[in-house]
Amino acid sequence: MGLSLGLVGLGSFGSSFAPLFKSHPLVDRIALCDREPERIREFADRPSFQDKFSPKDAYDTLDDICKADLDALVIITQPWLHAPQAIQAMESGKHVYSAVPLTYLPDGDEILEWCDKVIAACQRTGRHYMLGETTVYRPEAMYCRRRAGEGAFGAFVHAEGEYYHPFDSPGCDLRDVRKRRLASRAGQEWIAIARAYRDRGVLSSPMHYPTHSVSGPLNVMKAYAVKVCAWGFGPAAQDAYFEDTLFSDETALFHLSNGATMRISEYREVGHTGSETFRVFGTEGTFREDAWVDKAARTPLSVDDMRDPLPPEVEEAFRAGLDGARDVYGGHGGSHAFLVHEFVDAIARERTPAVSAWDAARYMAAGVTAHKSAARDGEVLEVPDWGDAPA
Repeated sequence: MGLSLGLVGLGSFGSSFAPLFKSHPLVDRIALCDREPERIREFADRPSFQDKFSPKDAYDTLDDICKADLDALVIITQPWLHAPQAIQAMESGKHVYSAVPLTYLPDGDEILEWCDKVIAACQRTGRHYMLGETTVYRPEAMYCRRRAGEGAFGAFVHAEGEYYHPFDSPGCDLRDVRKRRLASRAGQEWIAIARAYRDRGVLSSPMHYPTHSVSGPLNVMKAYAVKVCAWGFGPAAQDAYFEDTLFSDETALFHLSNGATMRISEYREVGHTGSETFRVFGTEGTFREDAWVDKAARTPLSVDDMRDPLPPEVEEAFRAGLDGARDVYGGHGGSHAFLVHEFVDAIARERTPAVSAWDAARYMAAGVTAHKSAARDGEVLEVPDWGDAPA
């Protein structure tokens, strides 16, 4: 018998994942949950959902879907809700897939507290938690994991990760993203919460959402941050987008558990088309700008060279579920399909999924501590750590 999954949050991002989770061959039943009823109808009325969705599996609150007899919940809601909702789901006996980040709040100490609470919930309930970090399943990361497994890098020397997303990017204006989020019922609730932080003088940071930049290098090297010093810039623009932000751009230098260094850049105010990438340097080989470089040559790599294959039956099911679409991989560098498969396969096989709660906490702690350092003009700080995920 296959798995039963509840999809919680069917907004623009959750909607992009719903057909993939529904189509996975190890999933037999899908439940839908959203506070906005029209979002549920969008999928409930689709002919392609009728084989795995029943009207009795439609819910308008997290409380109600947590009472349902489901194996797992996929939580793709507002970022500040992720951690408390994940804990509630695990307490109800369900495994959890959460969109990134683990949580997003202006107060870094609160973020670290939620990291601790999510890990404690995993330990207490025995349920699995997976963070849906897209960078870990971009083709570049897949390729680098393979080469690292072969020992091709030699000893790791240095890594760089960056997430350049200008707030006024024509392709994805962050002001528009914020406007869409605040238009929802949950978004309206956030307005008062954010005001309370602002009244206390607590300002946020790009490094409080560090997963796209830190996860690639740390995942490939199987390392974590030990110490960090960082500095901030801006904001230079007089724009309301930055009213709750101390810095628009932050750059951090980390010392890692494997002895390597790592430079991370989280920029929201930069003249750039946008970038979500990383580079890894070793004593014997290096990956950078979609190429493998060693002491003899530079070898350019295509997406097909770098990407791992999906199991044929999974790819076939995704293709059928997406009405035969040529691209079954989804957004963020084609990572979506692999994230869905990893979570479903891990739960079906009763194993710890990639990007566990322990990994998620390491990503968040790196960013939070970097921001603390930037706020103290580059003071070197130790990064808290919760250890490795259980095997």
